[in-house]
Amino acid sequence: MFDSLIHLLLLLTSSVFAVGLFRILGLPAMLAYFMIGIVLGPHALGLLEDEETGRQVAEFGIVFLMFSIGLEFSLPKLYAMRKTLFGLGGGQVVLTLLASLILGKLAGLSLTSAFIIGAAITMSSTAIVSKILMERVDLNSRHGRLSIGVLLFQDLAVIPILVLIQTLGSHSDNWLDVLGLTLFKSSILLFLLFKFGKNMLNFWFELVAKQRSRELFVLNVLMVTLLMAAATNFVGLSYALGAFVAGMLISETKYRYQVESDIAPFRDILLGLFFISVGMLLDVSVLVEHIVLIAFLLMLFLVFKIGLIAMLTKFYGFEMGVGVRTGIILGQAGEFSFVVLALGLQTKLIDGEALQLVLSVAVLSMLVAPFIIQYNGRIARALVKSYSRNSIKVVDSIQELSQDLRGHVIICGYGRSGQYLGRFLREENIPYVALDMDASRVQEAASAGENVIYGDAGRRSVLEAAGLTRAKAVIISYAEIRGTMKVLHVIKERHPNLPVIVRTHDDSDMDALRDAGAAEVVPEILEGSLMLASHALVTLGVPLNRVVKRIRLFREERYKMFKGYFRGVSDADTATASLPQLHSVEVYKNFYAHGLRIDHIPFGDFAVEVKQLRRPNMPEPIAPRDDIMLGEGDILVLLGSNAALIAMEVYLISGRKP
Repeated sequence: MFDSLIHLLLLLTSSVFAVGLFRILGLPAMLAYFMIGIVLGPHALGLLEDEETGRQVAEFGIVFLMFSIGLEFSLPKLYAMRKTLFGLGGGQVVLTLLASLILGKLAGLSLTSAFIIGAAITMSSTAIVSKILMERVDLNSRHGRLSIGVLLFQDLAVIPILVLIQTLGSHSDNWLDVLGLTLFKSSILLFLLFKFGKNMLNFWFELVAKQRSRELFVLNVLMVTLLMAAATNFVGLSYALGAFVAGMLISETKYRYQVESDIAPFRDILLGLFFISVGMLLDVSVLVEHIVLIAFLLMLFLVFKIGLIAMLTKFYGFEMGVGVRTGIILGQAGEFSFVVLALGLQTKLIDGEALQLVLSVAVLSMLVAPFIIQYNGRIARALVKSYSRNSIKVVDSIQELSQDLRGHVIICGYGRSGQYLGRFLREENIPYVALDMDASRVQEAASAGENVIYGDAGRRSVLEAAGLTRAKAVIISYAEIRGTMKVLHVIKERHPNLPVIVRTHDDSDMDALRDAGAAEVVPEILEGSLMLASHALVTLGVPLNRVVKRIRLFREERYKMFKGYFRGVSDADTATASLPQLHSVEVYKNFYAHGLRIDHIPFGDFAVEVKQLRRPNMPEPIAPRDDIMLGEGDILVLLGSNAALIAMEVYLISGRKP
């Protein structure tokens, strides 16, 4: 018992420090777990033992990883990306497997070992790629969308690969018969699950959600996931397949995002254990002894994978520069590489030196990936001269479109909000030019006569080509904050006095956007609240002119009345937890604050603001003047963070400061 506690404490302590350090360095937490397994494992310090119990617990990480991947899949999404998904993604997976089988055979490996290696190196890291693309605001670029499409197919390809590994792991002479039986059972099970599973899950989740218990909801998610995993294991398939199917079924219900949020802590912790167990497999002495060979294999792996993806991208009609960028983004190994290698080791299809070499190359490729990916544009322009010329052509075409415009508006982002805005400007005869990174959207809108063109508004050359120096205003309609900040910094660096109007989802980023240079920030949720209030007041018989005046006054107050809201049980543990909240505190006779004037209470020390004061037998709230003395039954409506409000209430009751 004591030894188990020491091991657990060692794991927790090392994980906290290692993950924290890797976060500071901008590296994925996954690599921190690898390092823990390598350093503390049996091949280095030997503080952690490779126990069967630990491996079994770590395997649950794979189950919840597959469940999370399943949540990301939807049939409409797959159909919309079918060309990229099955063309580029399928070609990359199949050709990588074929090349691995050929090279493995030439190197004297068995076909099963070569297949395991090929299946491992064909994967790329969803965690690394999605994080970097999001930070660089590249998700909607051509290379960003191609990368996501290939990643989706790789995730989908894991299912048949895992089934095939388990079949090969049976070591049966009639493995084709075993595979046929496995596929037959898979087909029957999947048909039943997809035929009846969605309706059953919708009914069951609605029944559980009505209980309004987060604890019960989380337990239900865990139960459904493990039940599906057990069902597939019962018919001779992998736990991972059942978890993946459970995720796909739940993704079609209205509870998908709540499930994803609730399952994340379990998934991340168990995945951490899994990657620690993988790190324990890596023998550092083999890495040091064969460092030259491993470095050569790493270079060969990167060049092969980048080159293959670049050529396939060119084959499917994209320019070579985009292909090189996509290849660089996907050039590393991924999370499922280690899932494949761990299952291959478990089924005794690969071991020894081959496993150590592949593990070393996979880990090193993921270590260098963040540093290479951030320079993917520069590398592509250096290797493919035509790509630089095409970038210049894009800027020239933007300049040609906007060269006659004066006093116009530049719209950054031509999604739904940008298009509605463009129609209003057109009706008022205000000239505008719109920039968007979605090539298909631009093509359709431009062919319909819209004044929109392909271009990244986060690049200074693109904005200047759009006539930034001659523009009357810039409107940023991006849905996410990173892209907006990127454009704001570019504009304010050269044109600090140009008015920039920004759309944002809610009021949580209003101050940051204003500090970055936005002249006006329009939160969608608050504007929706104003529209709802105006319609409600008119319906209730309030004269229209009074409603318009009241809404105008609200806007002139810069949304002060809407800053903060009263939280309920359903708001617990959501992304809004850090936002300012409203909280009502009723004063009783035994309170410390009873009999004190408002200006004698240090609300500012607690970062709390008094929004309203309600007094007994007074139907309307009154302004919280400094000279008002608090009496029994008075209700203070306070605004502040959750922690500040708790501390403030303690002070009002007892007079104690934290």
